[in-house]
Amino acid sequence: MGKGAIVTAHPLAGGQRCRQVALPGRALPQPIRIAPPNIPPAPSSSLLFSSGSLASRCYPSIRSIPIPLSRSAPLRPLAAAALVPRRVGAARRAISRRRVGALLLLLQNSKCSNLSLKSTSKRQKKSYVTCASAAVQGQKQTPLTGSQEVSGHSSSKPKKVMVIGGDGYCGWATALHLSNKGYEVAIVDNLVRRLFDHQLGLDSLTPITSIQNRVRRWKSLTGKTIQLFIGDICDFDFLSEAFKSFEPDAAVHFGEQRSAPYSMIDRSRAVYTQHNNVIGTLNVLFAIKEYSEECHLVKLGTMGEYGTPNIDIEEGFITITHNGRTDTLPYPKQASSFYHLSKVHDSHNIAFTCKAWGIRATDLNQGVVYGVRTDETAMHEELSNRFDYDGVFGTALNRFCVQAVVGHPLTVYGKGGQTRGYLDIRDTVQCVELAIANPAKPGEFRVFNQFTEQFSVNDLAKLVTAAGAKLGLDVQTKSVPNPRVEAEEHYYNAKHTKLIELGLEPHLLSDSLLDSLLNFAVQYKDRVDTAQIMPSVSWKKMGAKPRTVSV
Repeated sequence: MGKGAIVTAHPLAGGQRCRQVALPGRALPQPIRIAPPNIPPAPSSSLLFSSGSLASRCYPSIRSIPIPLSRSAPLRPLAAAALVPRRVGAARRAISRRRVGALLLLLQNSKCSNLSLKSTSKRQKKSYVTCASAAVQGQKQTPLTGSQEVSGHSSSKPKKVMVIGGDGYCGWATALHLSNKGYEVAIVDNLVRRLFDHQLGLDSLTPITSIQNRVRRWKSLTGKTIQLFIGDICDFDFLSEAFKSFEPDAAVHFGEQRSAPYSMIDRSRAVYTQHNNVIGTLNVLFAIKEYSEECHLVKLGTMGEYGTPNIDIEEGFITITHNGRTDTLPYPKQASSFYHLSKVHDSHNIAFTCKAWGIRATDLNQGVVYGVRTDETAMHEELSNRFDYDGVFGTALNRFCVQAVVGHPLTVYGKGGQTRGYLDIRDTVQCVELAIANPAKPGEFRVFNQFTEQFSVNDLAKLVTAAGAKLGLDVQTKSVPNPRVEAEEHYYNAKHTKLIELGLEPHLLSDSLLDSLLNFAVQYKDRVDTAQIMPSVSWKKMGAKPRTVSV
């Protein structure tokens, strides 16, 4: 697939969702495996048949068939049945099977003249190119080394990183940061986050342009290309084609519905959140297993998985002594919304596949993110990141800065003692880069708590009030009924040392940073819709009937 090409498989990209993805300039085949399960799957090759071949006459839609090349694993006549469509009659199926069986025997015993074979093996440390055209008939298999190695790359070749959810708040900043650092980046996104705004009557404080314009602007400024795959990762066919086309060394997975309030609007949003997040992550795991076994999964989790226990929160695991026996176990999870529960399910699925399949994965349990600018997004207005300040997608500090600028009292939920870990968006991209540069081992499931400081909601309100006063703003605070079901006063002490040990240099919440956030809000003050400020989603009042949050 050429750089910059776009794969369309979602209504937001035009047309109805496709089951088969079309690439510019050529049609993509739907490979059909004809080897029985007990035949070793690797190495394999794609046989490209001419339109007049026996295979094309038996099954006209066949363009590429993965066939094992191992001489110790001969093709069996039974495999021919897999090539015959069920929709044809029994008599035609019998004839077709005999024809295909004859073809398979011919391929096994002949030199395969007039055929072109291209190696697609991903499971062998050494890859082979087999040429069987008439011009080079009889050429032996040649091992590839160095930069020719299919399953790896040389030191001069940039590492490929697929950013799933790369059009979102964290994903866009991360994609630009990694591209700027020399990684070859591809974005996979279904653009549904933009659809949420239209559905709920919300909007980003910052005007954001289309993902296509964003990528074009980035290339014009830096000369660096970011590939686009527009489609839904819940569609495994689409995701498979993206993985096979891009062949990532690392997959950064931001592609989930990220809002707790959104998941608590009504039944349909709760179901969507769980289906999108859990099934999407399962598809990513299967895609890695099938098409990119060495790919390192960097998954964005959340500190909300832990809840607010009355003991210290460890990084993923805790050592427990019970009845005289000791074991290290996953830290207990106490999720507080259907969104947070989907993240818990993700963590369990990832941990299981690391153990069962040898996948390498890093789970980044991220705290609450604030800020909007990174070095890359500040380069041009068309690279601007989104800035959510509403009660559904806006995070606490971002919301408070906008409220202070427009003269709205800061909305503290309940008693305001809710304490969480926080970090700057610049530290989010830095943490992801550190995880990619220091990958997990095969079969290893790592958990890093990704935040830099802890604050209560009351702490944040006081900081914004003081910073606003320096700018001449009269900032007031008021307590509003808490729409969530959560402890409003509690113990909270979470460990977060692993990323620091890898080299994280935090951007702590300083007076100058607060001044910058407030001035940024002042710049776009005219775009603020004050009707979006107050919380409109209640944990206790959600029901099965679909509802709209827009005013």
